[in-house]
Amino acid sequence: MSSSASAWLMTTLNSDPLMVSLVQVASSLPMFIFALPAGALADTVDKRRFLIGAEIYIAVVSLGFAFMVWAGLITAPGILVFIFLVEIGSALTAPAWQSIVPELVPRADLSPAIAVNSAGVNVSQALGPPLGGALTVAFGVAMPFWVNAFSNWGTIGALVAWRRPKKALDTLPSEHFLKAISTGARHAANNRFLQATLLRAMAFFLFGSCYWALLPLVAGQQIAGGAALYGGLLGTIGASAIAGVLVLPRLKRVLGPNRIVALGSVATALAMALYGVARAPALAVIASMIAGVSWIAVFSSLSVSAQLTLPEWVRGRGLAVYVTVFFGAMASGSILWGAVSHVYGISIALYAAAGGIMIAIPLTWRWKLQAGEGIDLTPSMHWPTPIVSTLVSGDAGPVLVTTEYLVNEQNREKFLTVMGKLSLERGRLGAYDWGIFEDIAHPGRYLETYSVDSWLEHLRQHSRVTHVDRAMEDEIELLLLKKPAETTHFLAARRKEN
Repeated sequence: MSSSASAWLMTTLNSDPLMVSLVQVASSLPMFIFALPAGALADTVDKRRFLIGAEIYIAVVSLGFAFMVWAGLITAPGILVFIFLVEIGSALTAPAWQSIVPELVPRADLSPAIAVNSAGVNVSQALGPPLGGALTVAFGVAMPFWVNAFSNWGTIGALVAWRRPKKALDTLPSEHFLKAISTGARHAANNRFLQATLLRAMAFFLFGSCYWALLPLVAGQQIAGGAALYGGLLGTIGASAIAGVLVLPRLKRVLGPNRIVALGSVATALAMALYGVARAPALAVIASMIAGVSWIAVFSSLSVSAQLTLPEWVRGRGLAVYVTVFFGAMASGSILWGAVSHVYGISIALYAAAGGIMIAIPLTWRWKLQAGEGIDLTPSMHWPTPIVSTLVSGDAGPVLVTTEYLVNEQNREKFLTVMGKLSLERGRLGAYDWGIFEDIAHPGRYLETYSVDSWLEHLRQHSRVTHVDRAMEDEIELLLLKKPAETTHFLAARRKEN
């Protein structure tokens, strides 16, 4: 109700296409800016308490927004400011909300659980806009904002009542905030499965954002409708998305996630083309029906793909990277298509976005989704405890880790190929400056090296290494002449102070 009322209120205060599109930008930009720090918080603090605090912030700011609208003090720039402030809270909570889903259902049920979660969002999209329109007619434009502000306390109550499942206590202290951010970014940079999902998401949402940004203008200017039509179109999108959830599992079994996303992209392009030619409500309603089904198909497939690529210890940060790309593409696309609409018109912007999304399908096809499905990302705990001769402080470092391998020369190329994959594993666990070196005096003798920020960070690696990492290390061991490979730890030397 609040989102649709904000977009429509903007058209009554300033109907310039670029200004209207900035409503979508104000909604998306905080996610782009704050999602990664929020992901680090989600992985390092108690998620339940963090969510309660952030939702209280959203409720308080929403109350201020409602008051300004009710008092007639809101302006077009003021709408953008309040939307931005509210969405800061949403940005802070988004990674935590997504990362608790695997705590609520078994891994085998993760895909349908995410679809059901998305359906819940689309139920609100289906019911919220028309209900908001009815409240506006009956009680004034401020009423949807008041309802939104007070309803958030229901979310807070649900969080207070929820009890998280108990997990084994971590014997290591929590990560420092900034260190957690850099480690999460390093994991994402070395997670090829996650990168494939991010690329496909960027290609879709950059163009798909067009109709979300311009829909108020399609309803208000192109079709010359009112708030009821705009709310009805949003409601149709939400209702058709709910219908899409019901058929999505069967379609995924038949087509698979990659074809589902391609088909959803084609349908989204068709919907935008129909919006472009619509001069009567009926055609816009048909476009909205197509848009809702295709949106839920693509969004659900991408979200599941991101979840399946991430181990638990970095799930919040990894999903934060996904959220950053998602909303960054939405914000960038909204600015782009608002500017195109301002210069060339609404229809041209919609046609251009439809063409762009079609071109993106073959360009991104080689990046496969849900490639992480079926791999075991649970901790293997197979690395032996490092041997030390004296007590080492947790913040001591950096740490240089070396592993010596003796390899039969006929296995050289295969060994180096697998080591290239192992370098990504080391990076996913937080290492940097990885290298593999060959002894020029003794053929077949290799030295792998990598660095870690501190001794405590290296101990964390021992608890983060997964079963899929272990399988890769076992593959390397089959190529060795001397087993096991010998690992040594070096600590940065410092002069003792007198």
